[in-house]
Order: sequence, then C-alpha cells, then structure tokens
Amino acid sequence: MGTAEKTKIKVKILTVSDGVAHGVRENKSCTALEERVLAEGWNVDEVLVTPDGESEVAQVLTSMAQDFHGLIITTGGTGFGPRDQTPEGTMRVIEREAPGLAEAMRLINPLGRLSRGIAGTIGTTLIVNTPGSEKGCIECLEAVIDVLPHAVGLLIDNTDPHPN
Repeated sequence: MGTAEKTKIKVKILTVSDGVAHGVRENKSCTALEERVLAEGWNVDEVLVTPDGESEVAQVLTSMAQDFHGLIITTGGTGFGPRDQTPEGTMRVIEREAPGLAEAMRLINPLGRLSRGIAGTIGTTLIVNTPGSEKGCIECLEAVIDVLPHAVGLLIDNTDPHPN
C-alpha cells in the first residue's frame, strides 16, 4: 500500500469449538486472530464462542451480522470431524459466496486441502471461515488480508476504487 494509510475495518471473531465453549481448551486461535487484526490497525468489536454444530453457528453468525458493516472471522469447525459444521452453518446464513477468498486461504498451506471453510456475505458483512489451529487461522487470514478492506468496502459503496 506504499505510504497510504491502511484502511481500517471493524472485525468480529467467532470461535467454534466444543472444548473452548465448555472451558476445557484454551482459545489460542482467537487470541492469535485478535492480535493479528489489531496489528493491522483494525478494530475488534466483539469476540464470541459457540459450541460446534450447524445450527449453533448459523444462529450466532446471524446475530453477529445484524446491523454490522465489517468482517466476521470464524475459527474452528472447518475440518472432517463429525461436529465440524462451521461451513454448513455459514452456508445457511450467507446470501452470496466469495469462493476466491476460500480458495486463496486453502492454497496457503498443504493442510489447507483439508479445510472445508467458506467465505461469503450477508448484508454488509463479510464472513470468512478459518481453521481452529493457531497457525492455520493466521496463515489463512494472511492469505487474503490485503483484499479484505476493499471487499468490506464494496459491500456498502460500490464506487470504492480498485486497489493498486
């Protein structure tokens, strides 16, 4: 971005994990995401935790996106485990998919091929699913972090100039 000031966006983080929700696992991926988002100069408006499950994820995402213009990052529930249903819950609430973001996040690491995470929009909110591992969620976020402010801006103002 050169000498131009970075675009600030509002961010909410949702951890999807039975272990974290029940207090038996530390929420390391959320902490890592929050630190990375703050280092980018963005504002963290809300941090929530929900147990795994399609309905749980859909319900919390719907609530988080209501009257919100910004980015929701989920962490956890994108793998092959029987309770890993973050993509299914996300699909229930988004209006439009953003497959390029999900594809870019999967390409960052060979283990990304095991992620079923998706990205999409609901109203003026962009949702991206990241893995539950501390390293994986940061790698996935960094794969798309350069375009996220522009994507969020387009949700409310389609005249936003394209980045160089």
